[in-house]
Order: sequence, then structure tokens, then C-alpha cells
Amino acid sequence: MTREMEMAKLACKALDEKKGLDIKVIDIHEVSVLADYFVIASGSNENQVQAMMDNVEEVLGKAGYEPKQIEGGRTSSWVLMDYGDVIVHIFDEENRLFYDLERIWRDGKTVDSEEFLK
Repeated sequence: MTREMEMAKLACKALDEKKGLDIKVIDIHEVSVLADYFVIASGSNENQVQAMMDNVEEVLGKAGYEPKQIEGGRTSSWVLMDYGDVIVHIFDEENRLFYDLERIWRDGKTVDSEEFLK
């Protein structure tokens, strides 16, 4: 397993532990130089979005991965966590529908996130 895939897998597990909704992984390495993977999940409210963000940061941190940057935060409806090769997007449900990253990045390959959660 590549380093990037391990990071995406850890992020998926961290989001799932906090009951993240509709977790998606998109492999964008062939269509963008931004990153190799986008991990996208929804939370049902601001507190859940925050808990998911905190858990991703903790789980990836324990594995030795530090974010280059985090946009959004304590009162955000969209958090972007940039780990270089992996970018984690955590939305509330309304903003996820509005921004629709899955449609924007449809040229990427959707990875079966269930495989990442095993």
C-alpha cells in the first residue's frame, strides 16, 4: 500500500469512527497535480463536523502525518484538511450538496471506501 493510500485509509477510518456520512474517496492523481486523493464526508451538524476534523487530525498525527494547512474550523460548515497528497473535505450536509465536489471531480476514479474501512 502506498503512503498516500495509507493516509486516505486512515482518514476514512477516522471519519467513520465519528459516524461520518457518505464517505467517498476520489483518486485524482491522473487528473490533477493538487493531490492524489480527495476524501469527502458529511456531518449532520457543526459539532459532528468538528469531532470528525479533530479525529482525522489525531489519527493521522499518531501515524506521523501532519497537515500542511487546515481551512475552516470551529464554526465552519466546510473543513478542508490538506495533507499534501491527500485532501480531506468535511461538510455539513447542505454545503456538501451545494459544492458537489463529486460532480466537479468526476474525471477522477471513485475508490470503494468500504475497502478502506476494513
